[in-house]
Amino acid sequence: MPSDASRTPPRPAPRRLRVTAPPVPLRDHLPLGEPAGTADRLEVTSRWVERDGRPWFPVSGEVHYSRVPRDRWSEVLGHARAGGLDSVAAYVLWRAHEPEPGDFRWDGNLDLRAFVELAASHGLDVVVRMGPWAHGEARHGGFPDWLVERRLDTRTDDPAYLELVRAFFAATVTQLSGLGHAEGGPVVAAQMDNELYDQPGHLATLREIAEDLGLRVPLWTATGWGGAKVPRTLLPVYGAYADGFWEDSLTPWPRFAATHFRYDAVRDDLSVGADVREVLDGHVVLDGNVVLDGPGADPGTGPLDDDLVPLADDDVVPFATCELGGGMHVAYHRRPLVTPQDVAALTLAKIGSGSVWQGYYMYAGGTQRTAVRAGQVGGEQESHATGYPNDVPELTYDFHAPIGEHGQIRPHHHLLRRQHLWLAAEGERLATMTSTTGGGSEHPDDLRWAVRGDGRSGYLFLTTYQPARQPLAAQHGVQVTVAFDDDVEVRVPTVPVDVPAGVSVAWPLRYALTPGLVLRSATAQVLTRLAVADHEVVVLVATAGVPVELVLEGDVGVTGAGHGEHRDGATVVHLRAAPGPGCVVDLPGVRIMVLDEAAADRLYRLEVGGRDRLVLSDAPLYVQDGALVVHTDSEQVTVSLLPAPAGLRAFGGQAGPPRDEAPWHSWSLDVPAAGHRSLLDGPRALDATAPEPVHGGPMDRLSTPTDWSGAAQVRLDVPREMLDGVDRVLLRVRWRGDVGRAYVGDRMISDHFWHGRPWDLDLTPLRDEVVEQGVRLELLPWDGDAGVWVDPTVRGIQDGVVVDDVEVVRVARVRLELEEAEPWG
Repeated sequence: MPSDASRTPPRPAPRRLRVTAPPVPLRDHLPLGEPAGTADRLEVTSRWVERDGRPWFPVSGEVHYSRVPRDRWSEVLGHARAGGLDSVAAYVLWRAHEPEPGDFRWDGNLDLRAFVELAASHGLDVVVRMGPWAHGEARHGGFPDWLVERRLDTRTDDPAYLELVRAFFAATVTQLSGLGHAEGGPVVAAQMDNELYDQPGHLATLREIAEDLGLRVPLWTATGWGGAKVPRTLLPVYGAYADGFWEDSLTPWPRFAATHFRYDAVRDDLSVGADVREVLDGHVVLDGNVVLDGPGADPGTGPLDDDLVPLADDDVVPFATCELGGGMHVAYHRRPLVTPQDVAALTLAKIGSGSVWQGYYMYAGGTQRTAVRAGQVGGEQESHATGYPNDVPELTYDFHAPIGEHGQIRPHHHLLRRQHLWLAAEGERLATMTSTTGGGSEHPDDLRWAVRGDGRSGYLFLTTYQPARQPLAAQHGVQVTVAFDDDVEVRVPTVPVDVPAGVSVAWPLRYALTPGLVLRSATAQVLTRLAVADHEVVVLVATAGVPVELVLEGDVGVTGAGHGEHRDGATVVHLRAAPGPGCVVDLPGVRIMVLDEAAADRLYRLEVGGRDRLVLSDAPLYVQDGALVVHTDSEQVTVSLLPAPAGLRAFGGQAGPPRDEAPWHSWSLDVPAAGHRSLLDGPRALDATAPEPVHGGPMDRLSTPTDWSGAAQVRLDVPREMLDGVDRVLLRVRWRGDVGRAYVGDRMISDHFWHGRPWDLDLTPLRDEVVEQGVRLELLPWDGDAGVWVDPTVRGIQDGVVVDDVEVVRVARVRLELEEAEPWG
């Protein structure tokens, strides 16, 4: 008999689902949106947000202007826009803007107005998260020390507190004067407070104060997680994280995390911020229920008052998010590794679950930059010294975001852009579609699938992805049948396929290619579509390990990279060529380009040279003043455009002659100034002594060491020639240990809790000082018995300090101007 390993897995039972037309949305039932006749009017229905009479699927990402150098704002915003965001969100940290009572600061990188105006110049709307309390891993949640010292009843309608809030809001609203959406500006939304779940009346008061002071925005929001009660005057917005530094060091994986990788209509997550709620508000989460630790009613249960909207799973408000984890911060006691694939799978699962607003936290990392007051205990970050349950790094707030603390472009910037290209092309239709789960229990062998549809068309979502702590297996013989309201059934694929482990897909069902040609189904995902000459190019991306099958309604002529087989009133198309930039299937009136995943990660759709173009690039880029701006740490880059211009002029690099790589034209760029330069080869084990572990804070968690007497010392001399001649210079340290600090002279410029990834330091603003004084690293050794939680993939290192290597990463900036374009085609 064959062994268990060689047996063919049994065929699963037939999978079938009926997709019906969604209900008509409620309108004018909430005090949100703008009156009829407003230019570019924003309206909130019960199911989606509408803009200028059309469903709108916003994509927003958190960018903290106060944590990013002002001279890098434009670059970060440019990459965000090129990454597919249409709006950015930012905390207005009270403590940064009013360090002393009445002393308001809006200069330098605190210039909120300049940031908002710059965002608008990049085509981005703005969501202002006004506080007054923000959290954001800031000291006292963003409250100024002087406010905390007054011991007021904060985050309530206490008159003494509201008087101070009014002054802060007044200063903020003044900065936003003329920038509201109804005034033709980019500010479309304002969030009141953050993670406040038991004071709906106070949240309503905050909006009233802001409006009374003159702020006019169509959308008013409040975070809805943690069982929050949200007043009807605010739109609840939600979050989802693949892991959390705020969990206990004995927690292998947060209990709510797995939910976010299934298709589930539940919007809430009771684990996010639960530790801070317990400490600051006297509430705890037990067995998934919010329990009040003290007198009063449980804020997560009981009947809702008339002025509240229902919570998760609700038919009254659209499913909007503001904190889909774009990465994850680290605390001293717990240091998760959220991967780019974790982020992409989670966010796609939220679309499959019905989200109509994708909001990321963080989208761009930053650095704590507010000056520490003389005599202040603790830094500007959340810490045990300030009564919080977690010690987080003093300076770095990288968050392993799609755009890193120093402008590093991470793989999930590209993975998310693939989703955002699709939302830009199909968001108007997707927003109106409801989600119906076909399957997907907690059992790892159960196929997880759902259909998001409008009764006549839609998308089939399938996933075999879950993070490595609880991975899912491949699914064999996958085939589903979707029945629509007009009694048409779509079976996809026509022949069952095996879906590899670790993938998430959204396959189109009855997708209109032209007014007379319908793609009944495809085992490839829609990316975007673009008019080129007298036809459209529809771009799909194949999934590695899944054969591409395109099924067209009717008997259709197929040429190019496809071969058509006519059967049962349909044309089944299989590819003659491997997916890639040159794989183009020619159909009547339309061309389908099927990319492989590597090419899809290089694809942008940008308005450049006066028209929309598809761009393939080896290096991150964005658009500024009609030109392409490339940031590269590689000496050679390839850029391809469709439709092609007559030529490219490169500034900061050398562009070679164009190559015709139909349907693309490609240019090779030589950028000799860019690249990586080795500064220290390893591995080198260093002598160091670990301090005794210390616990602190209200939850008695491990505290960041304060005894550095046994730290290893590394002096790095960086030659001038490694620092000059490029846009940015990073020092990349690969090491193993516990905590690191970096100094130039007596100034600490960076800190790092080792968690398995390299440590990047930005030397750009300190080039002269670095040449004169070098960089000094202080490194504390790993102590496996201390109890710090790190990801299982990086556990098992030996105690001590090892520096594996140090390199200088030289990032060059190349501007590409397009010469007069040839006719399209």
